[in-house]
Amino acid sequence: MSWIVNSFSYVNNQQTKKQTNQTTNTILSISSLHHFHFHFHFHFQYSSNPSSVFMAFITLKLSRNILNQFKSSKLASFSLINHSSLSSPSLNHHNNSNNSPSPSPLGEESISSPPTLFSARRFESTRAQKHVKFDHKQVLDFPGGKVAFIPEMRFISECFEERVPCYRVLDDNGQLFMESSYVQVSEEVALKMYSNMVTLQTMDTIFYEAQRQGRISFYLTTIGEEAINVASAAALSFDDFVFPQYREPGVLLWRGFSLQEFANQCFGNKADYGKGRQMPIHYGSNKHNYFTVASTIATQIPHAVGAAYSLKMDRKDACVVTYFGDGGTSEGDFHAALNFAAVLEAPVIFICRNNGWAISTPISDQFRSILPLAFSYLNNFDYMTFLNLLLNCLWEMTGDGVVVRGRAYGVRSIRVDGNDALAMYSAVRAAREVAIQEHRPILIEALSYRAGHHSTSDDSTKYRPVDEIEWWRTAQDPVTRLRKWIQSNGWWSDANESELRSNTRKQLLHAIQAAEKADKPPIAELFTDVYNVPPSNLQEQENRLRETVKRHPEDYPPDVPV
Repeated sequence: MSWIVNSFSYVNNQQTKKQTNQTTNTILSISSLHHFHFHFHFHFQYSSNPSSVFMAFITLKLSRNILNQFKSSKLASFSLINHSSLSSPSLNHHNNSNNSPSPSPLGEESISSPPTLFSARRFESTRAQKHVKFDHKQVLDFPGGKVAFIPEMRFISECFEERVPCYRVLDDNGQLFMESSYVQVSEEVALKMYSNMVTLQTMDTIFYEAQRQGRISFYLTTIGEEAINVASAAALSFDDFVFPQYREPGVLLWRGFSLQEFANQCFGNKADYGKGRQMPIHYGSNKHNYFTVASTIATQIPHAVGAAYSLKMDRKDACVVTYFGDGGTSEGDFHAALNFAAVLEAPVIFICRNNGWAISTPISDQFRSILPLAFSYLNNFDYMTFLNLLLNCLWEMTGDGVVVRGRAYGVRSIRVDGNDALAMYSAVRAAREVAIQEHRPILIEALSYRAGHHSTSDDSTKYRPVDEIEWWRTAQDPVTRLRKWIQSNGWWSDANESELRSNTRKQLLHAIQAAEKADKPPIAELFTDVYNVPPSNLQEQENRLRETVKRHPEDYPPDVPV
């Protein structure tokens, strides 16, 4: 399973020396052989479905073809996957075959390598020079690096020979994979992670019901993505800044944002930090270094890079983390931000929640990816087969989701099972270490599934099969998977479960009742906090609003102070 932890190196290793045409077009690695053989045995042993067996034999055939190519090739290159860099010294290894310290899982460079605040190469001459001879080839000393000339016309392939693997620690039953490499989680941290995930799940259920009752105007759930929220938050420091999208309340919950504070924001009362100006679920907290949610898609991504660069300039021992969905990667802000971060070497972590859907737009309509083909085969394969193919990338199709986009901009990247709390925790911990110590941006693609509707304004059954949604909600629930793991460790019991869910529900209902009874912010707050001295046009608007409310009180809530 070494390919799991080595995903960063697989996507981002940029140093391939003296590659021939053969090694450029045929990427061979020991990891690919291990990967293919592993999945053949998995499908053959654990699936009785004919489609699964069929795919298993295809897998075996592919592995044999690769092996034959490897044996016949004298120039097979292993430079894309360096097996001396499988894991960080901070990772816990269960194979016990090698206890010696090993380099970072995020690349060939050691985590302890000295960072560069301002790279000297930025100040080198950028004048183009004459052609020079280099290794018997003609080379142009072009600004930015030497470029070799070749006599034949060769287009770069639009895809890699192999799919990028997905890092996973826990299987569907909450059991550790053999030889898993992951960051050890203490009992205290594991129980807090699980409690927060249950609280988030319960909060979504109750607030969603409150909206359906007409008590709040809008709500948006994180059902199916609790592990991405809470596990990533647990791996960060409270000094790290968070630029969220709108499906990350679990990060705030981990940092100490109370249920009452969540309720105050959703009900827009006078205790709401946004003073009732924002829609529900648009949380923000200066105290918790959590920037206020904005509905505009992807605008927070370049903001995060700028903030990260400021931390770097101030030599702060912290990084910036920004979250966004797969839909956000179709915005220009995403691409500008990745390039910005790579060029400035900003300590920022990009976490993409690839849940398959941007409201009703499937990822097949956004970019060429392995995932759309998986969804299109739902009617022909059983769901277990679909999940295995989805996470282990066995289809041959151009493009490969979001993770490969990082390499195009020079950003180290990894694909993670977003429904696996331990995998998310380990990946973010390792990414944070590299981002701060090496001043590198990191892209994490977390594969998950939006098991709820996009929001209370959406009915996802209009564009997705109901049984598909239900399967992900039950069989792939990240909360249940983590519970099985902590129970297997003897840290949790059914009595603990019942008490936690009962107490959480009571606290939420009390918070909602208190938030609902609290006074609303006065109308004057609509016109404050922008100008030190309000201009005349705003003063005129405020006066007209007051007059309108008094003239038509039936059209306005009676509890809004005029």
